[in-house]
Amino acid sequence: MDYKAAFRNAVEQVRAEGRYRVFADLKRHRGDFPLATWTTPEGDERDVVVWCSNDYLGQGQNPVVIEAMHRAIDEAGTGSGGTRNISGTTHYHVELEQELADLHGKEAALLFTSGYVSNEATLATLQKILPGLLVFSDELNHASMIAGIRNGRGAYQVFRHNDLAHLEQLLKAAPADAPKLVAFESVYSMDGDIADLAGTAALAKKYGALTYLDEVHAVGLYGVRGGGVSERDGVADQIDIIEGTLGKAFGVMGGYITGETDLVDAIRSHASGFIFTTSLPPALSAGAVASIRYLKAHNEVRVRHQERAASLKARLTAAGLPVMPSVSHIVPVLVGDPTHCKLVSDMLLSDHGIYVQPINYPTVPRGTERLRFTPTPFHTDAMMDDLTRALERLWAQCNIARLGGQAA
Repeated sequence: MDYKAAFRNAVEQVRAEGRYRVFADLKRHRGDFPLATWTTPEGDERDVVVWCSNDYLGQGQNPVVIEAMHRAIDEAGTGSGGTRNISGTTHYHVELEQELADLHGKEAALLFTSGYVSNEATLATLQKILPGLLVFSDELNHASMIAGIRNGRGAYQVFRHNDLAHLEQLLKAAPADAPKLVAFESVYSMDGDIADLAGTAALAKKYGALTYLDEVHAVGLYGVRGGGVSERDGVADQIDIIEGTLGKAFGVMGGYITGETDLVDAIRSHASGFIFTTSLPPALSAGAVASIRYLKAHNEVRVRHQERAASLKARLTAAGLPVMPSVSHIVPVLVGDPTHCKLVSDMLLSDHGIYVQPINYPTVPRGTERLRFTPTPFHTDAMMDDLTRALERLWAQCNIARLGGQAA
């Protein structure tokens, strides 16, 4: 077999569909977020404004977080020393898990190396611990949740996105004595919609099911202390497992779950994705603790963040640009074609100093390709005005449909 040709053909297929991804070579400016230096393919350097970072609150630039990480390196060095089971549990991990449990009002927390790993490992392991577990999964759940559910090799059913009537139909038809789990997200990061947490939790309780909530795009951003939509809606105590990330609003890296002590301990004792992975370095753990504590005490950052998102939506809508409906901080703008989506993204970067990645299949369904903007508390009115003008120009230049379905 010609292995080289097979790999080349796999890449060429992606190119032919207009969804080949090119990584922009960026270096962020400490203390000057959201500005960064872009190194072009020709080796030139240009200043750009970053519009698609999941460091939603700029915590990766917060001096409090940076100082905590420096201090941890000075105190403990770099790596953790191994897996948590052998030599990789440090006081920084213990302190961080306590902080996370407190954030969500849970008894315990467990750290993972990423949000993807925490989802995949936990959802797969639950099916081993609970033989015959039937999982009910929202159709727009993240790839990591889908991977965990499938890797558990148990039975699962998919309910229509945020459709509680369909979920109840499936729950009602399931065997009454079977263990059950409803897996869903709070903020869905591509469309920016938010699930009915209270309604979902009530349904799960009615039919004897556990609830698993992915809050990765909500922790730090919602609730008076940053506990997520479950805190904002006052239902955290009704959710059995709350999963989150340290790599978005908290500005560092890592994932976690929170829940009752016995449940978390069972995952700790059985999940391969936890047992056999080197733990987070002390500096990352210390930075996460500092970031969480800071955001617990600074709700004004969340207020500013929501205002900035609303302001950008209003500007783009007033310009007639096809802003997709969103009740969260996510601002998706529909393009509807992978080639045009990448073209607009490339031209924004090269001609206007604006960095936003195209979102194409398989991240979103074909025909819904989009630009996904994530305004932060540090994006100014002037930056928003520059972005709006650039998009208006490119929508006309590329003849892309505006609101109402009409091309520019």
